[in-house]
Amino acid sequence: MNMKDYDLIILGQGSAAFAAAIKADELGIKTAMIGGNATSGATVGGTCVNVGCVPSKNLITVGNAFHGLTQSSFGAIHYGRTRLDFKKAIEEKDALVERFRNEKYADVLNGLQNVEYVPGVGRFVSRKEVKAGDTVLKAKKFLIATGARAKVVPVKGVGGVGYLTNEEALSLKKLPRSMIVVGGRALGLEFAQMYAHFGTKVTVLQRSDRILPEHEPEISSALKGYLQDEGIDIQTGVKLTEVVQRGEMRVVRCTVKGNEKVFQADQLLFASGRVPNTDYLSADKAGVELDSRGFVKVNDEMHTRAPHVWAAGDVIGEPMLETIAAKEGAVAVNNAFGEGKKRIDFKEVPNAVFTYPEVASVGLTDAQANEQGIKCACGVLPLDMVPKARIMGDTRGLIKLVADSRTKRVVGLHILAPHAADLIHEGVLAVKFRLTIDDIIDTVHVFPTLSEAVKLAAQSFYRDVGKMSCCTE
Repeated sequence: MNMKDYDLIILGQGSAAFAAAIKADELGIKTAMIGGNATSGATVGGTCVNVGCVPSKNLITVGNAFHGLTQSSFGAIHYGRTRLDFKKAIEEKDALVERFRNEKYADVLNGLQNVEYVPGVGRFVSRKEVKAGDTVLKAKKFLIATGARAKVVPVKGVGGVGYLTNEEALSLKKLPRSMIVVGGRALGLEFAQMYAHFGTKVTVLQRSDRILPEHEPEISSALKGYLQDEGIDIQTGVKLTEVVQRGEMRVVRCTVKGNEKVFQADQLLFASGRVPNTDYLSADKAGVELDSRGFVKVNDEMHTRAPHVWAAGDVIGEPMLETIAAKEGAVAVNNAFGEGKKRIDFKEVPNAVFTYPEVASVGLTDAQANEQGIKCACGVLPLDMVPKARIMGDTRGLIKLVADSRTKRVVGLHILAPHAADLIHEGVLAVKFRLTIDDIIDTVHVFPTLSEAVKLAAQSFYRDVGKMSCCTE
């Protein structure tokens, strides 16, 4: 049996692992990256580039463009029926993913002088040793970055039903006529609208009383209305009781707010959360502690209970986002080998839902601010108040700014609007650098832009923006 010795072993090959490997290479640390995990579709590059952000946002964009060809906000334009080549859309998505995987991951990895890639799934065999295939690797320090995979609701009959997760839903050979999506958070809503825009009849089944339950209720309510306007059937307060397959149809039996209902569709997609890839790690042999759901427990320095082990990315739980995973990986290596200790403040981390209109959020919600004893001043600005939205002919959305009523400090920003994921970063800077409402107002914005919505939301704390000129400061 082969034995190799390193300064650092990284278990995983996604965003957190790559950021860690790049940082380790910069520091001249002899490193091994063990590149296998339980997310079957996630090869080199991990979930985001292979079965997550890149392919899903590509297909979402295709769906938005196709849907946009069938309707118009402008009377001067007359759109008619057109045709979608679904097979071609999947082929173009696959080509894009391959290019990203090669350029941004495989080629980058090959260029790292101090990092060796080891294929296979790694597991701890002792405190300082892991095994991948027939090779045992020994190191002084370790980073667990094995990611997470789709969670399937443990409902009666699920084992006998051909269902989809995000991985399979990105590579279907044929466009389904109908689809049931279990889950009304970011992943479920993105896939639901994407397939609805392609022409699939979609039903969303959400367990809680509203979609996007962690977001502001005004945003949840408005987005639900927009999705329903597009023909998506959204059911909330759902409890699944059984799933069965009848020929090519998937049948879901459930209760909706206590009433028994049955739904059926060509495809059944589970978008109901994620589980960590730790079940094969034997993490206890390294002294690493897991929580009740199997996620690796870390502090804000990405350090586990074991003094020689750090962890980063989806394997440590929410927020499961590519950019924060990368930051966590780099911070972990810095703290393991660099001078000083870096910490991550998750209140400064933005998140987005790529429906159309998009949802983006950073900082505290109204309810969270009140729970923390912050007397909240909250302003909700309809997108109709933003001149650029009227110019675009799409006024769907709103902006909610959460501020401390005593200090006027911005503690949260929540946006439902076209391009919200691009607009949120002014709010990120405001939360990160403790800016006030007055700081936002005092900042010159380009007219006409959607980004003016943030300034108008700040101005709404002092005046009725509906009675303002476009030039009011």
